[in-house]
Amino acid sequence: MHNAKPLPNYLVQRFHGWKATTFADNKAWYKRLADEGQRPRAMVISCCDSRVHVTAIFGADQGEFFIHRNIANLVPPYEPDGNQHGTSAAVEYAVTALKVAHIVIVGHSSCGGVRGCHDMCAGHAPELEEKSSFVGRWMDLLRPGYERVKHIEDEAERVRALEKEAVLTSLQNLMTFPFVEAAVKSGDLSLHGLWNDIGEGGVEQYLPAENAFKPI
Repeated sequence: MHNAKPLPNYLVQRFHGWKATTFADNKAWYKRLADEGQRPRAMVISCCDSRVHVTAIFGADQGEFFIHRNIANLVPPYEPDGNQHGTSAAVEYAVTALKVAHIVIVGHSSCGGVRGCHDMCAGHAPELEEKSSFVGRWMDLLRPGYERVKHIEDEAERVRALEKEAVLTSLQNLMTFPFVEAAVKSGDLSLHGLWNDIGEGGVEQYLPAENAFKPI
């Protein structure tokens, strides 16, 4: 691959700093992780957004979370159609191989993917309607969510509600996977929905009994 280039110097320097400090201070722990394999207690599905730092939010160390990130923290429905499904593959591996006890969907404020879905569904982002748009076709998963919130008059409130609909859509779609449904019904797996307010540092969790997100 002639297009690949060496890392930028600032990343090389940061690596050497990490190797000399964090790694050196915890070398035995890293060796144990390498030798014994991973045993994460939870899978976290979050957005690709660089501002969402789930390990920092929960103070997690290496080996605690099996993390999958995609645009707008969405899980597609179960569709074994022969196509490539990165998110579905990650869910399958987490549940059937790693046997995680929890799957946590983490949505967040100011989500660009959700905003794109909102604008696309409102007719203001024709570029996302193109069949060639990977983002647009991915955000089609959230179109039903837009239909549920489009009546909200205030745009900022509508977009925020759609961010939370992305979490609920993922929770609903998870239950279409037979192995997820079986693990949930047996009590071996629990599903959780969170929404992170980046600017305020807050986290809300979805409570089914109240059909609402509440601060934790």
